[in-house]
Amino acid sequence: MYPEQHLPASALRDVAVHQPAPITPAAVVPAPVVLMQPGAVPAVASIVLPNGRIVTGYAVNALQPEPLAAKPPVSRTAVNVALGGVGFLAVCGGLLLLTTFITALTALITQLIILAAVLFGGWIAVQVFSSNGHKGGTTVHIRRAVFKRNHFHS
Repeated sequence: MYPEQHLPASALRDVAVHQPAPITPAAVVPAPVVLMQPGAVPAVASIVLPNGRIVTGYAVNALQPEPLAAKPPVSRTAVNVALGGVGFLAVCGGLLLLTTFITALTALITQLIILAAVLFGGWIAVQVFSSNGHKGGTTVHIRRAVFKRNHFHS
């Protein structure tokens, strides 16, 4: 339901319609003037659009691309591959020296163990088979023994 449906027709005739009044702009302050060097003032350009309007503005110079750096005579990829090969060869040489060192150290340790076993075994053999006389202890000579019923009789 609309409000005008509830009002009588005489009330609708007495309503006054007010149109909004336009706002007058404040005093126009001119833009500040920027002083520029005579050679630095850009050129002003005007363009006529297809609908007849004219647009005026400063011309913008197109950006010039940076000059390309001269290419080196050898590509970077080739240099990187070559340096990688040199590094690989250096590592392989170091690994070869490392494996040679480990092999020599293993042989030395093995020979030292064998030398210790031979010397210790020789010392044991000299102690067992030496005939320097009797060095104490008890010597028992059993000539004839008879075992009867788990008893020893001499």
